[in-house]
Amino acid sequence: MSDAWFIGCDADCRDNAQFKEGKEKKQMRLVPGSTAPTISTTTIDGKAVSIPAPGARYIHLQFRRFAGCPVCNFHLHIMRKRQSEIEAAGIREIVFFHSSREEMLKYQAQLPFDCVADPGKKIYRQFGVETSLLSILHPAVFWNGLRGILATGKFYKKAENGITGLPADVLVGPDGTVIAAHYGRHADDHWSVDELLELASHASIAPPSGDLEFDRE
Repeated sequence: MSDAWFIGCDADCRDNAQFKEGKEKKQMRLVPGSTAPTISTTTIDGKAVSIPAPGARYIHLQFRRFAGCPVCNFHLHIMRKRQSEIEAAGIREIVFFHSSREEMLKYQAQLPFDCVADPGKKIYRQFGVETSLLSILHPAVFWNGLRGILATGKFYKKAENGITGLPADVLVGPDGTVIAAHYGRHADDHWSVDELLELASHASIAPPSGDLEFDRE
């Protein structure tokens, strides 16, 4: 593996991410009808968040990558523009990054979502969110990464826990029951806003029978 692969990684990147990737015990992925792990944590703003969340109609858990990830931040930039639609559908957003609070405050402080720092990746492991050396090897990753840099005017200097993280989306009900789940195959493989709204619109009829796969190139 060439040194170029580690551009943007912090000093502990090799030890804490890529070289341990195959050694961590894998957790089972969640499927519709299963119960999401119980969460009790705080956002980067100090707000308490938990799962189950009886006060919410739907909770969309987003597992992003490192705080400065251009692809992640472009996706959240789009979601921010459509926040009114998301709220109207009764969806509460909780967004996780495997970065420190200090690093997240540089990139996610202005988002209208509950953003949670999980630098130890404890919650990632609970939800079966994985890493892959192939995470950045897709044309959409480069293209939307570039769009993310142009849209936010920021380029990361640090990638806590490395650049091989994969995204995941989990939609749960107020009692913690999983309605739908999607585990990305590369860094730009996540639900669009339209896909999220479609899932929520059908959830009151019947939960999907499996990991709903939308047509992706």
